[in-house]
Amino acid sequence: MASKYKASSKKNNDHDAALDTDERDLFRQAMAGIQPIESDEVAPLSAHEKIKQKRHNRQKQAVKDVQDVVRDTFSDNFEGYLGDDKVAYTAPGESSYLAKQLRRGDYAPEMLLDLHGLTVAQAKHELAAMLAACEKELVQCCSVMHGHGTGILKKQLPHWLIQHPAVRAFHQAPKAFGGDAAVLILLKAPE
Repeated sequence: MASKYKASSKKNNDHDAALDTDERDLFRQAMAGIQPIESDEVAPLSAHEKIKQKRHNRQKQAVKDVQDVVRDTFSDNFEGYLGDDKVAYTAPGESSYLAKQLRRGDYAPEMLLDLHGLTVAQAKHELAAMLAACEKELVQCCSVMHGHGTGILKKQLPHWLIQHPAVRAFHQAPKAFGGDAAVLILLKAPE
């Protein structure tokens, strides 16, 4: 019985092969002179290419976000009132005790930014990027090194920081964290 089944199976396969050849010839005759349509579709990306594309888009968006913060938040013409001490500030609604805590070093910086050797535009961009990174990483206290002396960055930094909505307070850093060459910044927790 098994051999009979095999024989009939072979017979069906021969018949299918003959039909395939006939059908193939018929198809070729019907398609003679036909040219394929050119596709204007983009070939689908591989999984690796999709990941690279998403990473590139995220980086591009992050740069754009920082540029927007620089453009919309930091004005060089704004000069906030800093009182008698020009490197201490507490945001409205915050306790003035925060500046004292920063001065004493009660908050240790979790992130540092060194502005030495940067232009004003570069420093503004780096400051915005660091503040965005602090918000993303849930950093509460950071430090910005502007350098010694009476340079333009040392003068501009407090005015930029006053304008940023995430800044709760800042104060000249204690000696352990840079002294008069740095500013400690206390940030609001992201909502």
